[in-house]
Amino acid sequence: MNIEDAYEEYQSLMEGLEGIGLTTYQARAFLALVILGVGSAEVVAENAKIPRTSAYKVLESLEKMGFVVAAEGRPKIYKPVELREIKDRIIDNVTELFDKLEFIQEFLREKGEPQLVYTVYGKDNVLRKIGEMIDLTEEEIILSTPVFSEIRKNLGKHLEQALSRGVRVIIITSPNQKVLKNAEVHRRKGLIATDIVSDNKRALLASPELNACGYTSNPSLAQHLTHFINIMIDKN
Repeated sequence: MNIEDAYEEYQSLMEGLEGIGLTTYQARAFLALVILGVGSAEVVAENAKIPRTSAYKVLESLEKMGFVVAAEGRPKIYKPVELREIKDRIIDNVTELFDKLEFIQEFLREKGEPQLVYTVYGKDNVLRKIGEMIDLTEEEIILSTPVFSEIRKNLGKHLEQALSRGVRVIIITSPNQKVLKNAEVHRRKGLIATDIVSDNKRALLASPELNACGYTSNPSLAQHLTHFINIMIDKN
C-alpha cells in the first residue's frame, strides 16, 4: 500500500468513526490506540496529532463511551476495548434505535396521524427543552443518557426541584456517571443517544452531543418510547 492509498484508507476510517458519533479528535485518538495497542495520553496525542491539552479529556470521553479502558498509574495507560465488543454493542444500539423508529412509523401509519415530532437544533436549545420537560413533569421522568453529568451540570436544579415535589426520577446512564441522590438509577454500558420521557406525555430523542433532538408532546409516542426503555432496563 503506497502513501496515497494509506491516506485514503485513514480518511475512510475517520469518516466511519465520525459517522457513528465520534468527534474528529475522538476518532483520531481511537485510531491511534488501535494502531499502537496501548499508550499514555501524551503518546496518543503525538500519534493522533491532537493537542496534548485535549488528550486526557478526549480519552476520558472515549472511556465513558466504552471505546477504551484505562489502567491506573502514572501516567495512566489506555488501550482500546476489543473491537468485536464495540461492534456488537453498536449493532445492538442501532438495531434498538431502528426498532423504535419502525414501531413509531407503524403506529402512525395505523392511526393515520400527521407528523408529530419536531426538531430542535443547538445544544443550548436542546438543554432548554429538556429543562422545560423536567419542569412540566408531575409524576415521573425517565432519562436514558450516556452524558447524564452534562445534564446534571446544566439542569441539576431543575431535577432537584422535581425530586422535592415528589416526582419519580429514573436515570439510565453509564457506570461512571455521577447521578442524583434519591433518584432511581440503572447502569448500562454503551449508551449512545439520549432518550427522555416525561409523564408518558412528552418524549425527546437527542444526538450523542446533545446538539440536536426530536421532540413530541404526543402521549402515544411517549408511551411507546417508555416501552422500549423499559425493555432496555429489563435486559440489564
